[in-house]
Amino acid sequence: MKQITLDVPDISCNHCKMSIEGAVNELGGIDRAEVDIPGRTVDVSYDDAAVDRAAIVDAIEAIGYEVAPA
Repeated sequence: MKQITLDVPDISCNHCKMSIEGAVNELGGIDRAEVDIPGRTVDVSYDDAAVDRAAIVDAIEAIGYEVAPA
């Protein structure tokens, strides 16, 4: 499993948390996605043979949240 932390400056509430975790967890190969509201980050553990960082970022951005560049 690979682990990444994405900065998502627009995270501000539990709705953001639920939306982002739901969108990321729908992708194949995701082991865990966890949003830290105060830190405005998303920690993702995933199988890099099944999904890549770009697909995770795309899933988050598709629901209206901007991911800060790495």
